[in-house]
This record gives sequence, C-alpha cells and structure tokens, in this order.
Amino acid sequence: MTYATDLKSLGPVDTTVRKAQATLDELWAQTDVETRAYTGNMIALTVKRHLGRVQEALAGLEGRYAGRQIIGVMDGTDDLTVHAALVPQSGGLYVERLTLEASPEQLQGAILPLIRPATVNHVWWGADSRPEGTLLAELTEIADQVIVDSLTLDVPPSRHYALADLGWSRSAGWREALAQLFDSPDAARQLGRVTHLTVRHAGKKDLPARLFAGFIASTLGWTDLSTVDFRLGRCGRENGDLCGVELRGDGVHFSLKAEQGDIALAACHWDDVQRVTEVTVPSMTLAQGLARVMARPERGEVFERAWALAKETL
Repeated sequence: MTYATDLKSLGPVDTTVRKAQATLDELWAQTDVETRAYTGNMIALTVKRHLGRVQEALAGLEGRYAGRQIIGVMDGTDDLTVHAALVPQSGGLYVERLTLEASPEQLQGAILPLIRPATVNHVWWGADSRPEGTLLAELTEIADQVIVDSLTLDVPPSRHYALADLGWSRSAGWREALAQLFDSPDAARQLGRVTHLTVRHAGKKDLPARLFAGFIASTLGWTDLSTVDFRLGRCGRENGDLCGVELRGDGVHFSLKAEQGDIALAACHWDDVQRVTEVTVPSMTLAQGLARVMARPERGEVFERAWALAKETL
C-alpha cells in the first residue's frame, strides 16, 4: 500500500456539485492507493481571509478523523465554483477535499449533496464573524459535532450535537497541569482558602482565558468571576494561548507560569510549605486542537459550567 506521505497532492480540479464524485474518482484512479478513508465528513465554513489558515489546519489532520473535507468559502460570488483535490495526511492516506466558493445562500444547497452519508459529521465555523442567515443552523441539524469559538459566536451547548470549542481544547494541557498542583491531599485541602484568581493570556484574544477561569471557578464552587483578573502576558505563545494562572487567598498562593518551550513553572505556597517544580504544558497548533476535539470529545457538563460562567463576563 502506498501512503500519502510519500506523494504530492492531486488537484485541485475544477468541477461542479453534480460531477464532484466523478472528479474525485478520476483523481483516485491516478494513485496507487488501494484503500480509501471512508470515515467522517469535516465541513469547514470560512471566508477568503482565513482560507489559508483553514487549509493549513485541515492538512494537519489524519484521515481517521474525516476522510472527506468540504470547505465552504462564504464570501464568494453567486457563481458557485467547486474545486476537487486529494490531500495527503500525516501518518495516513489521502483524504478528499472539496472547496466551494459562493454566497451563503448558494452554499446552503451545494454542501448537503456532497456530504458522504452514514458517517460522522463535524461542522467547523472557521471565521471570526457571527454567522448570518440559516447556513450554520441548517448544517447543525445534520451535525454530530459543531466546532466553534462558542463565546464569540454566542453558540450555547446543545443536546442535539456535541459542542467543541477550540479555545477550550487548547487549554487542556493547562487544566491537566493545574490538577497536578493539587494531587497531594495537603495541597487539595487548601482549595477552600482560595478567593482570587488571575489568568494571563498571549495576545488580545482573551476568550480561552475566560473559559479556563470559568473551569477553575466552577471547580471551586464560585457562582461568578467577579474576583478574577484577566491580564496580558508575554510568553511567546500564539494569540489566545494561556501564559499563566495564579490562585490566591489568605496565606495561600498557587501558580503556573509558562517558561521556555513547553515548560511551565509550578509553585505552591501556604503556611510554612513551599514547593516549586517544572511541568510540561505543550502549546497546541490549530490542527492539533482540531484533532483533539475530533478524537477526544470533552466532558460536556464540565465545559457547560465553564461556558455559563465565562459568558456572564461578556
């Protein structure tokens, strides 16, 4: 079997919605690949300004998550264009990619016929602007998972589909490292003394920091984020990534601070106890964040509590 990592992309080839499958079959015929990845559908909605970022992120996924990628570029013209390609994935086989450029109204009728049936459907809103019209609403009706920046777009958790937030996913390492601070019973007993929280983030995007603060506050049993400060950090990480966190109270101080690379400095201090150690908190690319939410859905109730508290601060 020939793996896609040994080969180059095939296409893009201009086609139409009606001829898209036939065009993909012709591209497959040019390969030596014997097995196609009939896994899920990844439907990514974006605009031209973010198309490169979306394509790069999707190129980093493996075929086991979604064997067909459908990219809808929403700021095209009323003249629908469709491009078909086979894209090699790291560690896997080719995946199919169909890129459509049109108005949102045109995309509504064009995307649904291209979705491979009887598989899992992931819908990713890969644009910063709020969705207009009914395009996203229609796709959520057939979605098993909706991936969005949920606070920016004001998309609340739903029982109809699994809601995944990339900011939440990319903070997973910080949540795990914070839990390590309180692994020992004597440290865990100090949680009731924590009354204030400071979260530092890289760049201007503070929404992932708000979700992270919501997670901590809900864990501590707080009813709001009134004693939480959000501050700009300088840690060399991507815009929106976390730089550190401090939990404080009368006689107690716990902190995580990003250092060089994937290392964070963890410190605990209460009464006459003082501990300092290094932990690994790897940064996560957009592709890695997508792969995580598609492969390992988060516990819904934990995210929902964090989301509700974070939403109140906006």
